[in-house]
Amino acid sequence: GLIINITSIAGYMGLPYRSVYSASKGALELITEALRMEVKAFGIEITNVAPGDFATNIAAGRYHAPVIKDSAYEKVYGDVLATMNDHVDAGSNPNEMAEAVYKIIQTKKPNVHYKVGAFMQKFSIVLKRALPDKMYEKMLMNHYEL
Repeated sequence: GLIINITSIAGYMGLPYRSVYSASKGALELITEALRMEVKAFGIEITNVAPGDFATNIAAGRYHAPVIKDSAYEKVYGDVLATMNDHVDAGSNPNEMAEAVYKIIQTKKPNVHYKVGAFMQKFSIVLKRALPDKMYEKMLMNHYEL
């Protein structure tokens, strides 16, 4: 059997104003790794697929704290939410994700982790591992204009 956990590329980095979301996705990555070892003897494969931004309506149903008028966070938080929604709206075709999952299902021995998305989204994970923490943080903050 095969179990596929779908998380998010956000599980590999802490996104501003999405800390709990990023942490939950990162936790699912680790759960996948541990459970995979636990059930391998029973012929069960577990893999994790971390998609980047895909043009779907996910942002419409996303729960987030409201932008509070005259709050110290009003502008910056509102701007980051708008940027994230824009990323989803301009995201890749969701058929790419479906094709990736179909290919994984057809794989006899799937990898532990797969990243599916635009090049820069996947490359940002490589940069996070390669760059000093503060340099990567500054790069991410510049991206979100923080």
